[in-house]
Amino acid sequence: MELSDWIWQDRLWFPAGLGWANLKDRDGQVFAKGRDLWVIFPIAVCFLIIRQIFERTVAVQLASLLRVREKPRVRAAPNTTLESYFCNASKFPSQSSVEELTKQSACSVRQVQRWFRRRRNQERPSQIKKFREACWRFTFYLLAFIAGLGALIDKPWFYDMEEMWNGFPTLPLLPSQYWYYMIELGFYISLLFSVATDVKRKDFKEQIVHHVATILLISFSWLVNYIRAGTLIMLVHDASDYLLESAKMFNYAGWRKTCNYIFILFAAVFILTRLVILPFWIIHTTWVYPLTLYPPFFGFYFFNGLLFVLQCLHIFWAGLILRMAIKFLPGNVRIPKPNHYREVSWTEIEPSPEPYTMYKKGSTFFSPKNVIIVYIFFE
Repeated sequence: MELSDWIWQDRLWFPAGLGWANLKDRDGQVFAKGRDLWVIFPIAVCFLIIRQIFERTVAVQLASLLRVREKPRVRAAPNTTLESYFCNASKFPSQSSVEELTKQSACSVRQVQRWFRRRRNQERPSQIKKFREACWRFTFYLLAFIAGLGALIDKPWFYDMEEMWNGFPTLPLLPSQYWYYMIELGFYISLLFSVATDVKRKDFKEQIVHHVATILLISFSWLVNYIRAGTLIMLVHDASDYLLESAKMFNYAGWRKTCNYIFILFAAVFILTRLVILPFWIIHTTWVYPLTLYPPFFGFYFFNGLLFVLQCLHIFWAGLILRMAIKFLPGNVRIPKPNHYREVSWTEIEPSPEPYTMYKKGSTFFSPKNVIIVYIFFE
């Protein structure tokens, strides 16, 4: 109890003269409470159940409609020695290891290399699985963006962000804010629950950091009644995510031009919302403007610190997105068919002005004149 009292003391989380007593319900006004957050766990479980049903019904039917296909893969022949090395040592043996394995398995170097290539290919997630995941996230992000926009479009702080501090911290909780928060938090919790079974991408660690920082940020903003700022931050994030997931869907379906155009639109919205609106409007209003009203306190630094972590991730992703958006401009890029991908979890995209020299079917080697751009988002 003493530790809890010390952690939640007023002077840490609120400006001087304000505290938790200001957030007690009174005069018909309801305020956010920490115990409200327990509901996000059953909501997360519901999301997991709905997702399984959605992916097995709606997503599968949509994949069939868009003609998403997965060609049969050549399976590696049973080999106890190579299988043991694959499972216990490395999936990518070095040249010296390959030579050693040739002696142990009585295979040639070429046969060992081919075996590991096929074995890795067996573990690569199917196009259908990736399409189903992208379809589920597209559906949620689109509905969340529409719902968030509907909840905020008539609010004064949507147009004048300084209004988010008007009356702080005694800001009454609206039903639309409650459900927007709980659904968003429940969804991100469900993503953490399903991370073990989802397609593992190369930006796996960055995604985990992003999900954890987002959950902490949303939860903290709820506890200390930064709800107006929190809803704006969630809306900014939802504004571009559904475009990315739809680009993935069309990529898996083989709709190249549609994928390219949607991705360029996604890049523009991402840059606008996360590198312009978020830092120069929202973070400015949470970092600079409050100092004109209150002296800084720990909660002020904690909240903006989490925003800073998210912003660093946005800058990291924006660099990759810009490189890809340039390559996706008409005449600058050609995307290999999904079945020509090398046995890695990323898509390799190579721009080439010379026809028929971009790549060789079934080969992992590309033209030396061009730079291979490794794109983490489509996979």
